[in-house]
Amino acid sequence: MSNCFSIAKAFEWYHRYSFSKAGLQSTTTDLGEGTVMHCWAPKAHNPSKPNLLLIHGMGANAMWQWNHFISHFVPHFNLYVPDLVFFGESRSTRPERSEAFQAQCVMGLMEAQGASKNMRVVGISYGGFVAYNMATRFKESVERVVLCCSGVCMEDRDMEEGLFKVKSVDEAVSILLPQNAEKMRELLRLTFVKPNLKAPSCILNDFINVLGKEHYEEQKGLIHALHKDRKLSDLPKITQPTLLIWGEEDQVFPLELAHRLKRHLGENAELVIIKNAGHAINVEKPKEMCKQIESFLMDLPPPPKQHNHNNGHKVD
Repeated sequence: MSNCFSIAKAFEWYHRYSFSKAGLQSTTTDLGEGTVMHCWAPKAHNPSKPNLLLIHGMGANAMWQWNHFISHFVPHFNLYVPDLVFFGESRSTRPERSEAFQAQCVMGLMEAQGASKNMRVVGISYGGFVAYNMATRFKESVERVVLCCSGVCMEDRDMEEGLFKVKSVDEAVSILLPQNAEKMRELLRLTFVKPNLKAPSCILNDFINVLGKEHYEEQKGLIHALHKDRKLSDLPKITQPTLLIWGEEDQVFPLELAHRLKRHLGENAELVIIKNAGHAINVEKPKEMCKQIESFLMDLPPPPKQHNHNNGHKVD
């Protein structure tokens, strides 16, 4: 597919068009020491609006994970959607691979953008680890936090004790960073409740070649760093109001981790579980996820409960 029409490149173009049409512009910030951050930022910053930072998880770049949400958030916030280091157009020559390094880089970006105050931060999956670290280190800048399917409270022993579907970090890497069509199908099975497995291998390989080859070794290092020597007792308790959103059938970070994190944070956090959703809740249930985020960040009454299995429910 590399020598002919690329569906992945067409989608990439469409996402860029959508972000631009919504009032965002592509920006690049040189943080020094070999680190460059790319971010979608407001074309015109409005000082009367709070700043909202959306942090993506493992995957190609920020556009692919947040494209369903920007049109909802732009009217209410100064919206910033960065590519984390080693994703999309962000890069670094530095050796660090921790979420603390990512948090430092995102904060440096927001300071350069003049938007490091009055921040609401939303992180999905790996992005939630970065968001949590920012909330810990930059308490005066981060006002509210939303963590979506983000197992920040996992421990390194969880893998050995069988909490996860995979048996080792290397096996997790092979699925989360697929390098062939069959591994891509495994990723879909792992992250979706009802995965669409009908796409031919040539289409899946097109997406891998366009979006999944660059920075593979660096991203592999990020996943390994995430699991190394991790203990709940070492995890600080963030003090900002926090919303936890989880897919009830998440197989990447199982629901047990949601309840564990809720217990760790106590009354400071509320947990919303979305039924019939797996790890990819931003794709499977974007409307439900968006409603929960909006009501929490804007201090609105929570979305009304309806008697069906498509809506989220809060857990005390």
